[in-house]
Amino acid sequence: MEIVGRGFLAGHLAGIAGHHPDVVALAAGVSAAGDIPPEQYTRESKRLYEVLRYCEKNGKRLVFFSTASAGMYSVPDASPGREDGPVYPATPYGRHKLSLEAVVKSSDVEYLILRLSHVVGFNQPAHQLLPALVRQLTAGRIQVHRGAQRDLIDVEDVIKIVHTLLVDGRTRDVVNVASGHAPRIEDVVTHMEHLLDTRAEKSYVEASGAQPVSIDKLCRLVPPVYGLGFGPDYYRAVLDKYVHAYAHQPVTA
Repeated sequence: MEIVGRGFLAGHLAGIAGHHPDVVALAAGVSAAGDIPPEQYTRESKRLYEVLRYCEKNGKRLVFFSTASAGMYSVPDASPGREDGPVYPATPYGRHKLSLEAVVKSSDVEYLILRLSHVVGFNQPAHQLLPALVRQLTAGRIQVHRGAQRDLIDVEDVIKIVHTLLVDGRTRDVVNVASGHAPRIEDVVTHMEHLLDTRAEKSYVEASGAQPVSIDKLCRLVPPVYGLGFGPDYYRAVLDKYVHAYAHQPVTA
């Protein structure tokens, strides 16, 4: 596997790179849904165009990482968001990712588009969800987006899923990669406070709920998913595994 990028996800993909010589994984680009300068979106688009040309010229299969966040599946109280259903992205980030998906689909390259939920693991950049929450909690003050929900998934489980899909030769397809359960951010914060043995001063911002993410297709294509422990309490196990690492180690930029 050729990996384009040097960040969080790229570092974890390196563990399976030797198994997939026909694959290019595009693990570079915008990794946050906040206020992103337009030039960053432009840069990611240009990088994708270059990688698509390279894959077409060399007969490579492309893995493109999109999003299953609320930026893509943005209709609260709707039925779970499916890969073959309509989506109504609510943010520039979601609209950007959907437009890049369309570019990939219109190409002649064999591809696998993976819509990732909120991936958690070691060596995450400081702006991503878990490091940011840990930083606020250890500082004693945190802003909580009341009503928000986040589907957390362990990066090690993501890599297992990617590997299985590639071994099976899955191509020209879109797959949600998520746990299928999105706890309220208030519950995430409460569990983190328990792990860190702290109580932070909280301020609240109202936020809309999240549309659930369907993992029916993922479970059908990757039966080992049933052994990963996905369920209502999965997020607790993910936090148990990683929270203390960010409380005691400097986060990366």
